[in-house]
Amino acid sequence: MSPSGAELLRRIKSQIDEVDPSEVHELIDEGVSIIDVRGSEEFATGHLPGAKSVPRGHLESRIEGAVPDRSTQVILYCASGNRSAYAARTLQDDLGYEHVRSMTGGVALWKDRGYEVEIPRALSAEQRDRYSRHLLIPEIGADGQQKLLDAKVLLLGAGGLGSPTALYLAAAGVGTLGIVDDDVVDLSNLQRQVIHNTERVGVPKVDSAEESIRALNPDVNVVKYRTRIDASNIMEIIEGYDVIVDGVDNFPTRYLLNDASVRLKIPVVSASILGFDGQLSVFKPYDGPCYRCLFREPPPAELAPSCGANGVLGVLPGTMGLLQATEVVKLVLGIGDPAIGRLLLYDALGATLTEVKVHRDPDCPICSRDPDQITDEELGVFPDYEAFCAAAG
Repeated sequence: MSPSGAELLRRIKSQIDEVDPSEVHELIDEGVSIIDVRGSEEFATGHLPGAKSVPRGHLESRIEGAVPDRSTQVILYCASGNRSAYAARTLQDDLGYEHVRSMTGGVALWKDRGYEVEIPRALSAEQRDRYSRHLLIPEIGADGQQKLLDAKVLLLGAGGLGSPTALYLAAAGVGTLGIVDDDVVDLSNLQRQVIHNTERVGVPKVDSAEESIRALNPDVNVVKYRTRIDASNIMEIIEGYDVIVDGVDNFPTRYLLNDASVRLKIPVVSASILGFDGQLSVFKPYDGPCYRCLFREPPPAELAPSCGANGVLGVLPGTMGLLQATEVVKLVLGIGDPAIGRLLLYDALGATLTEVKVHRDPDCPICSRDPDQITDEELGVFPDYEAFCAAAG
């Protein structure tokens, strides 16, 4: 390093706060944001526990995604403590962050002290290329992409909603996609069910969907259930999945799904479509309302006709399915603000999206009960939902 460079670095370090690795070690579980400003390849060789990767060359454009609150305590580090010093001055003087420190000695001194280093599971070269745009996003990065690859998502239906949701979750790298559908591809499906094509008319939808997914992303494991969900099989099918995508088209199955998913504490991303209108919500058991909090009883049949009876705009399930896929990704990664406790109403003709707040019902027959009081015998016992919905209508 030239004398002028050494003098500049000394001057910069005099203008920022530095912190010893021993203090950082004590602060790791205290809600401090730890930012690794090395390059992504260096980050992949090992990083401080819980650290987020924001390379110094992309600091200005990406730090807000990693640390949106400028009053948060931020600790920056690099290989030796030099790059992080420059980055700290940038955050402090140019970007307005109030509590910024650089870790002295960088990760080299951290390792010398014997502190733990996390080594991410390495993505293959092909995966790094395929998911490169995810790796650039601070909220996802290599760790987030690995979460997606490890995730198991179940889609109920490979129809209008299930088609775009499955394709985009597969493209995003969700590692396991379960698909439940007992139907075959019909010519009338192709106006909206984009995972199928003309050559596959008459083919089981689960097989057609698997073929499209595998052609798009061979990383994805497709688990097929060519059956109809009912009280006899739902617990066996949904157990073990991280998120369920609700694309069913009838109330009895929706109530069954709600009651089973609440018992197993599996979040459901639910959507429905009709004509030019769509609606979406996320039901995360005990973190927000369940489907029965929103609809204690099903509406009369004349107020809730099916798409087969009243039709649906062909592109509408694409819009709602992509919203569902987005909510799934947020739930898997634990980022953003999922639509829990919110019902989103989309009007395609008016190009409007209206939000309605939904609260947990303290008298809800399903989610108001203490989950620890549900016995093993009760878990798989369900009422007659067909009769329940028929009586309501």
